[in-house]
Amino acid sequence: MKKIVSKKVLVPIIAIAFLFIGSSYKSDFFEIAKQIEIFTTLFKELNMNYVDETNPAELMDTAIKNMLNELDPYTKFLNEQDVETYRINNAGEYSGIGAMVRSFDDRLLIIEPHEGYPADKAGLKAGDELIQIGDIKVADFENNASELLKGANGSTVTVTYKRQGKLKTTSIIREGIEVDAVPFFKMIDNKTGYIVLAKFNAKATDQTKAALLDLKGKGAEKIILDLRDNPGGLLSEAINVTNLFVPKGELVVTTKSKVKKFNREYHTNNQPVDEEIPLVVLVNGSSASASEIVSGSLQDLDRAVIMGARSFGKGLVQRPLKLTYGTQLKVTISRYYTSSGRCIQSLDYWNRDESGNAVRNTTFNDFT
Repeated sequence: MKKIVSKKVLVPIIAIAFLFIGSSYKSDFFEIAKQIEIFTTLFKELNMNYVDETNPAELMDTAIKNMLNELDPYTKFLNEQDVETYRINNAGEYSGIGAMVRSFDDRLLIIEPHEGYPADKAGLKAGDELIQIGDIKVADFENNASELLKGANGSTVTVTYKRQGKLKTTSIIREGIEVDAVPFFKMIDNKTGYIVLAKFNAKATDQTKAALLDLKGKGAEKIILDLRDNPGGLLSEAINVTNLFVPKGELVVTTKSKVKKFNREYHTNNQPVDEEIPLVVLVNGSSASASEIVSGSLQDLDRAVIMGARSFGKGLVQRPLKLTYGTQLKVTISRYYTSSGRCIQSLDYWNRDESGNAVRNTTFNDFT
């Protein structure tokens, strides 16, 4: 039986078309409208006439992902589940089992069950391999199986896991989990405080400030801020964390885009906690985005010494744009520049070599 394209499927296409039309130059209007018309006609004819049954949703998902793959790895289509995950990561809280896990093709590995949370209460330990979650075998699940561990507060999930070659099963009652931006801080000697800032979610500034004040209260006369393996997060939190160490009114970062409204300068708005205490910032190859804003700007403002390995080099800013049916487009809207005008974007995704790989940006500024 032939399938006719649903109007519900075509609505998102039209919505995306208007989104791009609205933000593009007027001279592009005809070309965009032309290509959208060609695509919708092709999509309709393909679904109606292809020899085998087709799945319009899967075809569309593939088409969108392949289109975005031509741009940069940060511009992504988010379905409803992706949107919720994105919200959770930025908010710093979710409902689940409370454990750090690493995903492999056929299993999930428990890296650390957080003390006092459901996974810990159920007896899971670091090194346990999750083989099955509910009725679903991890090896058969195509997407990120760790998402199966999340669910409504108070709901129960049964997991089968392997420990030292033996299979075990346990039930875990999910709870609300707070994701700390600062999982660890301490005095490493009588005068030096050490703060690990793991991510720039909505808790980053408050928790970094609390850690800084606590360490100063214990006698810290110098601070090490560890941003190693911090992948970034909210731009606003990067600015506010920088503001903890520099005066009000300082330029932290500038964003530049082809769309005028996205061209902005971001300054510190608050009084600092301490603009004199000696500061060292640690970075490595996995320190990216917001981590590089903080590191680069503190260096530009002569406020900190940066130590470690070359950072990742992500100087692209994304913004989520709402589409239809609860989906979103997370799209790169601009590049950011540290206070001295340095762009740290290391790869140019618009220009690629013969193998299709992004070329190294000749204007890349490494600050380590």
